[in-house]
Amino acid sequence: MSTPAIVLATLRYRESSKIVRLATLELGVQSVIAKGALRPKSRFGAALQVLSEGSAILHYRDRRELQTLASFDPATVRVELAENLAAFATASVLAEMMLRFSPSERHPESYHLIRQGLDLLGASPPEAVDVVGLRLLWRLVSVLGFAPEMTSCVRDGADVPTGAVVFSPEEGGVLCRSCAGSARQLPDEARADLLALLDASASLPLLDERHATAHRRLLARYVEHHLAEGAQLPAMAFWLGRVWEAA
Repeated sequence: MSTPAIVLATLRYRESSKIVRLATLELGVQSVIAKGALRPKSRFGAALQVLSEGSAILHYRDRRELQTLASFDPATVRVELAENLAAFATASVLAEMMLRFSPSERHPESYHLIRQGLDLLGASPPEAVDVVGLRLLWRLVSVLGFAPEMTSCVRDGADVPTGAVVFSPEEGGVLCRSCAGSARQLPDEARADLLALLDASASLPLLDERHATAHRRLLARYVEHHLAEGAQLPAMAFWLGRVWEAA
């Protein structure tokens, strides 16, 4: 079977092969073995670079956990991401979330989102990478079926008016006054910024460093509770740590 594909991760397997995790248009996320990929005269050459995109041919069998990769013809290598560590870190979180949470069946919405997102990150100026990345990550969360509830209380379904609001990452959205108790509020401006990040048609919000940091932490907590089930995500931790800013 031939399908458009993006390399999400690779792992050495024995002496000469690789296990490759692919996001594919036709089959969702698949684990494949690239036999002989590490040999000097391998037919794969240097094609299997992480985040590269191309056409993959798989010997596919239903219900088999590890498929065989017959060939991978790269069309886009995305070297520009390697030149901007902030963009690469964000792209790595996109790939990690896709790998961990996207289904192993056809799911074109998530495939097209990560494909377009990687292109957008590569083309974004350094000062825009942070907010562009936040939108892409929230959009992926939503496309995977975990969009936060922003208008009705997640406990009792009551309408939540505009303005400052309590947002609970653990519960999946906003809480009305009667359910919020003494929980910390999300200010009016922060709520508006989050709504803009969730809406692909809205203008990107302008976030200073303090507010961008708060939004990154909010996203990470949300993903931890609703997608990762408490597990640590290495790429997410690196993205939050932002060690490149201290260099």
